[in-house]
Amino acid sequence: MNAKSMVLAALALLGVAFLAFWARALRGRAPGRPSATEIAIGALTDFLDTLGIGSFAITTSLYRVTSAVPDRLLPGTLNVGHLLPTIAQALIYIGIIEVDATTLVLLIGASVLGALLGAERVARWSERKVQLGMGLALLAAFALTLARSVPALGWLPPGGDASALRGGLLWIGALGNFVLGALMTMGVGLYAPCMILVSLLGMSPKAAFPIMMGSCAFLMPAAGVRFVRRDAYAPRAALGLTLGGTPAVLVAAYVVKELPLDLVRWLVLAIVLYTAIALLRAARRPR
Repeated sequence: MNAKSMVLAALALLGVAFLAFWARALRGRAPGRPSATEIAIGALTDFLDTLGIGSFAITTSLYRVTSAVPDRLLPGTLNVGHLLPTIAQALIYIGIIEVDATTLVLLIGASVLGALLGAERVARWSERKVQLGMGLALLAAFALTLARSVPALGWLPPGGDASALRGGLLWIGALGNFVLGALMTMGVGLYAPCMILVSLLGMSPKAAFPIMMGSCAFLMPAAGVRFVRRDAYAPRAALGLTLGGTPAVLVAAYVVKELPLDLVRWLVLAIVLYTAIALLRAARRPR
């Protein structure tokens, strides 16, 4: 069995194992049936996620508009609810896009280590800390997504055409993904910053898809288990993300495949900026 096959097999087993763990955790809790709105949020965000837009920022925005999830539970709900759809994405893109196995495994492992260290801290945060942390993280995501969406700004190089990192660049990539894994437990998506990271290091932006999706797919169970054990998430909303998001991934990857996403990116940027400001304003209110 080659390295790619081993990664795919490990992903599949990880998805089954987390599903069994989550089912045991929910036994006797009766979180309730997700509403049509909660399922629709999962379908929309994971559909866009599969096409490279990202899901965390837009999900946060929709949850705040609909008041579906308390701010304190946002990071855990995002990491638990988007977990299985993200594993589905990773299985698809790792299978169809060629990328160096050493680069893939090392960057994924670094992101998982970052998530393990980050989730334990974030799960204990107060609502104000979550609001402040997510607000700042969303501002960073806004800047990174803007840089990626407007190449004419000249903030970032276009990236190379390599499918592997070697030597010092490989370790720089691993360190960067370690930081991104820790930040993801705070509720900021990994996709846009990971794509920018590998492009800065000379890799093809296309090669970023299996790296960023594989990183998220492996690190989210590590973070998700901690959020579930600490009951630091909203079970019904997370279930809605999973039920709506998983089939949406398959539709986006195998049916739609590609859309003219420029207008969608600008809409997402506006929503992310609005949500970041709203969270920071909420964090400033006296308790």
